[in-house]
Amino acid sequence: MSFPALLAVGLPALNANVTSTVGIWSGYVGGSAGFAAEISTQRTNLKKLAVPTLAGSAAGVVLLLATPASAFSLLAPYLILVACGLFAVQPLVSRHFQLTDRSRSRRPVLALDVPVFLASTYGSYFGAGLGVLLLGILALVLPDDLKQISGLRSAMSLVINTVAAAAFIAFAPISWAAAGVMAAGSLAGGYLGSLFAKWVPVAALRVLVIVVGLAAAGKLLA
Repeated sequence: MSFPALLAVGLPALNANVTSTVGIWSGYVGGSAGFAAEISTQRTNLKKLAVPTLAGSAAGVVLLLATPASAFSLLAPYLILVACGLFAVQPLVSRHFQLTDRSRSRRPVLALDVPVFLASTYGSYFGAGLGVLLLGILALVLPDDLKQISGLRSAMSLVINTVAAAAFIAFAPISWAAAGVMAAGSLAGGYLGSLFAKWVPVAALRVLVIVVGLAAAGKLLA
């Protein structure tokens, strides 16, 4: 939602992307705090996946900083459509892994290195839909239950966003007024959302996010 919101108030696509990354960093902090108990059970996996996560995050930052603003403006609507697709299929992903027998042995965590690297690259380059992407990748390999995997996903997303935000603060054009407002809302929303998500009308919220995303993509394409 943050990227289309910044586009709606007139920010250019590249500026909106880096401002969004910095503005929603506090939301990742709040979300990780809400998953603190689950994250504590995933320290071993976090250590094993640290290298591909950090390397992919750095690669995405370099790619974005090397992308001309005009080229990113052309690419942005298709990135939004990818994010909308990820949000649309998320219920199917979650339902599949909830019904899957997680007692059977899984492939070693090493099998996650390449997909985690690619997901981290995408996450620091654009980021929308990263959580759904990581959920699917991690759940395919790890035997843990979905709640524990959600905690791991939250911690990894925080790492990816932190790397990207730090680099953008140093090297990219950020609209600080918008980032500040977004940071305040994201901190509250990230923490409260992780605690009260079960009471949110998820289907309606998902439709709203997808509609806003499609409208933003359509505006950029037009």
